[in-house]
Amino acid sequence: MVIGIDVSTTGPAAALGVPGQNALDFVPRAISGLPLQLMVLDDGGDPTAAANNTRRFVIEANADVLIGGSTVPPTLAMAAVANEVGVLHLGQSPFIVTPKLAKWSVSLPQPARIAAQAIYDHMKANGVKTVGFIGYSDAFGDQWRNDLATFGAPMGLNVVDEQRFARPDTSVVGQVLRLIASNPDAVIVGASGTAAALPQLTLRERGYQGPIYHTNGTATDLIRIAGKAAEGAYVATGLTMAPESQPENSETRKLAVAFNGQYEGKYGPNTRNQFAANMYSAFLILQRIVPVALEKAKPGSSEFREALRRALLAERDFVTTEGVYNFTENDRNGLDPRSRVLVTVKNGKFEVVR
Repeated sequence: MVIGIDVSTTGPAAALGVPGQNALDFVPRAISGLPLQLMVLDDGGDPTAAANNTRRFVIEANADVLIGGSTVPPTLAMAAVANEVGVLHLGQSPFIVTPKLAKWSVSLPQPARIAAQAIYDHMKANGVKTVGFIGYSDAFGDQWRNDLATFGAPMGLNVVDEQRFARPDTSVVGQVLRLIASNPDAVIVGASGTAAALPQLTLRERGYQGPIYHTNGTATDLIRIAGKAAEGAYVATGLTMAPESQPENSETRKLAVAFNGQYEGKYGPNTRNQFAANMYSAFLILQRIVPVALEKAKPGSSEFREALRRALLAERDFVTTEGVYNFTENDRNGLDPRSRVLVTVKNGKFEVVR
């Protein structure tokens, strides 16, 4: 069975794509005796390249499953092709699965709605009333800004300034100065990957002392790039970043601790990250649905792909490193609030906020 995997191993989203590709070192190469052929292509963070890669997977390799992309724009491009050709797509970024994309695509990371609530709850508990927002000028930034307007405002969180920047930008000084001038109690950075560290660094360099909150698209690169400026930052993230905070008998804890041990054993201490975990989780899901589909049809056929799609919806409680998924016709993410955790940077490491 061929699995087409699109990742951003170059370009501005490489901090997200490289860990995803690294995770492939630890995934199975066969399921129920069926060999898996992994075809991996880099999109450089470009949605057009992601769409072209997806067509190559299907046309050249007759792929039965598609996994990717690393950020929202390429993932949306993949989803459009997947739903055009009828191939199961396991999205690796928190994109909004519209009805047009819902038949063949699901999104594995925690959506903004789930991750952001951890931020709002913490803000509310700590007396935050005014919020500054700085985020990407694309669909990812829009998701977080819209969620803040829809769900943060009713909690008394008033947005006093909004600024945007592009993923390749190398400076956000102008945007940060305008944010600081609005004197917000706290700031939300609606960005992901390496570029999420840029507002953090600039805010601290320009003297902002309030709390700064980040999305689940922020990886350990925040600490690596921002250094001491990352101290005290808050990140709403997936369970893999802090599985030790879960109960001892939690199945997700066992999986995440084991995966982190493998990953950090090869790539070094404190390299655990959600992007590697999302890729690994995709294969944990495949280990459940491929045996079911094999009872219905042979790989490489439209019947097999339909069987995979149906199995994804019919099977319950997919236990992974990131949470427990239950996909339905109306829920194409499948996670609940138990899949999130709020962490803060303390002494150069992430610690769970209790």
